[in-house]
Amino acid sequence: MSEYFDNRGLLRAWRALGYSLVGLRAAWQHESAFRQELFVALIVVPLGLWLGAGGVEKVLLAGSWVAVLIVELLNSAIEAAVDCNGSEWHALAGRAKDMGSAAVLLAIVLAISIWGLILLPV
Repeated sequence: MSEYFDNRGLLRAWRALGYSLVGLRAAWQHESAFRQELFVALIVVPLGLWLGAGGVEKVLLAGSWVAVLIVELLNSAIEAAVDCNGSEWHALAGRAKDMGSAAVLLAIVLAISIWGLILLPV
């Protein structure tokens, strides 16, 4: 059987899961911001599932902080890719890292806004 057929279906999904777990482990080991946001998630996600009045509110409350984790992972990936190209400063590299950081900030602002709009009296 050719390599093309070996890398399809469940085997491919299994390998992808392995790569994803390696990525999560790397984020945990090397990214303090990810660890901090994950600790917040351990509190906020269950709290959102408990406080949400219905399915939509539960998903918005819990999912908004999961989105923060996703954006943080993407930001960390951008930073790692930029940093692997050398230690010499470049304006575009700095811009890419700043934009990734801004994306994390916006994700956090969005999560806080969702929590406020759902849980605070209007």
